[in-house]
Amino acid sequence: MTRLLSDERQPETRNLKPETRAAVSRRCLLRDSAAGFGYLALAGLLAEEAQAAGAAPTLKSQIRSGPLAPKTPHFPARAKRIIFVFMKGGPSHVDTFDPKPLLDRDHGKPLPFEKPRVQFAPTGALLKSPWKFKKYGQSGIEVSELFPHVAECVDDLCILNSVHGTNAAHGGALLKLHTGSDNFVRPSMGAWVTYGLGTENQNLPGFITICPTLAHGGVNNWGSAFLPAAYQGTPLGNAAVPADQARVRYIQNPRVPKTVQRMQLDALAQMNREHLAETGPNLALEGRLNSFELAFRMQTEMPEIESLAGETPETLKLYGMDEPVTANFGRQCLLARRFAERGVRFIQVTHSNSEVQWDQHGDLKKGHEQNAKEVDKPIAGLLKDLKVRGLLKDTLVLWGGEFGRTPTAQGSDGRDHNPEGFTMWMAGGGVKGGMKYGATDDYGYYAAENKIHIHDLHATLLHLMGLDHERLTYRYAGRNFRLTDVHGNVVKDIMK
Repeated sequence: MTRLLSDERQPETRNLKPETRAAVSRRCLLRDSAAGFGYLALAGLLAEEAQAAGAAPTLKSQIRSGPLAPKTPHFPARAKRIIFVFMKGGPSHVDTFDPKPLLDRDHGKPLPFEKPRVQFAPTGALLKSPWKFKKYGQSGIEVSELFPHVAECVDDLCILNSVHGTNAAHGGALLKLHTGSDNFVRPSMGAWVTYGLGTENQNLPGFITICPTLAHGGVNNWGSAFLPAAYQGTPLGNAAVPADQARVRYIQNPRVPKTVQRMQLDALAQMNREHLAETGPNLALEGRLNSFELAFRMQTEMPEIESLAGETPETLKLYGMDEPVTANFGRQCLLARRFAERGVRFIQVTHSNSEVQWDQHGDLKKGHEQNAKEVDKPIAGLLKDLKVRGLLKDTLVLWGGEFGRTPTAQGSDGRDHNPEGFTMWMAGGGVKGGMKYGATDDYGYYAAENKIHIHDLHATLLHLMGLDHERLTYRYAGRNFRLTDVHGNVVKDIMK
């Protein structure tokens, strides 16, 4: 790396011809010309950028603490970490956690009110649920026979029956759920949480996404956008890779021993620190330095977490690792617990495949039954395991898809996308268990009571983590940005 020095540092070059003098950096030129007014403006801009990014007062302290160092929340947090169990494609709420007796009664009749003005595809008459609902637990909450194992944990669930969004297409709906925007590239909620709180384990990323989908927004669903790169999600494989083969890419370097890698990183860091001392703050370069160091430390920590050799046979069975139909998603859920107990701030597991998994426009019964069999036992295992280990009290588990499905039929036996009203649920992390909050209409089409928009969901998640969604901002392109944009209300009624 060439060091670019000003004439003050190279007095012997003052009388040289222009073509033989050393190169001068742009910062040095601004400082040495026009009475330094250009440099004064640049310094102000850099200071504003550093403040917005939460940079420490000095370069030494910034490098020592790092962008992922634990940060103090705005107020006492109920949860320390989030596990998002994402069902890609949109599970049907009226077939899982939102029973509708009138839908069963009026099967085959027209919907008795108007459908949304914007729909993904045409639908016909009302379609009753093929599954029965049963009351579970002390709370007596009804759960579909699709989820018998999760139903055993119903007294720990806070079921949100009135969530609604703004986009009926997978791409826009995924981006809305993950980033708060369905048409702009914005930081993901995992990136915002990590930006606001850092992480508790400096040998691991603050945000890990296990087997994420590469479709419908792809990397933007776990990216950091204009936030520093340290806060983006680290993918462990992708949805096309079996969970037992999912790895962080380039985690090993078999060609160079670790001792030599350490020497290389130290030399590189020294050169870059000298460059930063001369040129001033450079968030992109400082981010690269931190990412190099994290990658080096991960070489030791990550393989140990991914190995399940230390787990008991009882634990593996709890997650369904002993059954082919549940083994793949069971491994994802077990890895989520292992990352959570090691201090990772935000973990996402995704149930998806090349057929968009829960997207049953036809053959609803076959598709939803197969999907539910794959995830029901692993999700229940995760909840039970977290509870036994004392982790559920400060781990917020979030379950759901990008939207729900229509109570009206698409074709003879399918349901279309429905962002107008659907169900998600939370568990642990300071929310009330054995509770249903909000409601859709009598047939399950629209959120009708105590409505929760996606912005409200995000505001609530941040609040449970001790973050004020209006104060968690980042200045970019001349304005302050936040996860909830200019919207969002915290749903305090669901909190203990």
